Amino acid sequence: MAFAAEKLQSDDALLDTYSATVADAVDRIGPAVCRIERIGANGHGSGFVIAQDGLVVTNFHVVGDARAVRVTMPDGAAREGRVLGRDPDTDIALVRADGSFADVAPLGDSKRLRRGQIAIAIGNPLGFEWTVTAGVVSALGRSMRASTGRLIDDVIQTDAALNPGNSGGPLVSSAGEVIGVNTAMIHGAQGIAFAVASNTANFVISEIIRFGRVRRAFIGVSADTTNLPRRAALLSQVTTNTAVRLRSVEKNSPAAKAGLKEGDIIAAIDGRPVTGVDDLVRLLDAERIGRETLCTVVRRSGVSQVVVTPVARS
Repeated sequence: MAFAAEKLQSDDALLDTYSATVADAVDRIGPAVCRIERIGANGHGSGFVIAQDGLVVTNFHVVGDARAVRVTMPDGAAREGRVLGRDPDTDIALVRADGSFADVAPLGDSKRLRRGQIAIAIGNPLGFEWTVTAGVVSALGRSMRASTGRLIDDVIQTDAALNPGNSGGPLVSSAGEVIGVNTAMIHGAQGIAFAVASNTANFVISEIIRFGRVRRAFIGVSADTTNLPRRAALLSQVTTNTAVRLRSVEKNSPAAKAGLKEGDIIAAIDGRPVTGVDDLVRLLDAERIGRETLCTVVRRSGVSQVVVTPVARS
């Protein structure tokens, strides 16, 4: 009996700790989460403030082709915002809302995520304002099809419940950092939802701020992050434990023409380590368009150097 009582107290303590962890993360991020509506159109979504001067992140499919949106904060204050840029290929959009904001939601490092880690979704589903759901990171490195038909790589799968209206809201870690931008659910499925990883969102935001759009070099692959065996790391002369494995290679793409194949592992680009899909996206920037790019490729037969010439992504 004493053992049972001690176990019950231990379980109660764990639940209390879990509850406090979720509540603390919501207290930190919740005030920065907003409702986003297209002016003059039906429907709404969610977003979150990332800078005190009014930068707001949301989904592309929330703002669509609208130039102006209405941004409503948890205290009821409504402000007009203009869409600074949008990236349909990752379903990310950036809005500048009028005024200044005391509360912001910092972007975390999605590369540090682990399966089973607590994941908290905050948003405005089905008209129920500022709703919180919690679950775990179910899987990492998923791919999903954007509205443009392109694959979004490095997507987080979670079982934190999402519904229409959650789109564009933050997926939050137990540390109170945004680890993803909630973007999709699977109709008819239970407990499966997706978020664009925060590192991908960070890259898109930086491009929009600098250029008003996302500039990309295209080689025609989809990939996921994989462990890099120590022997392969030594042979490829990189010091990292992870790299990217090509899941598919498009026909007649620059990658296919260069000889890259499904299952190849890219460990480095021009000597710079590729530790994850976000590195691959970041390194294939506009500066590499039309420029010969050396990929260090790990295969069963050994390590090869493959020259790929990226093209501009249409």
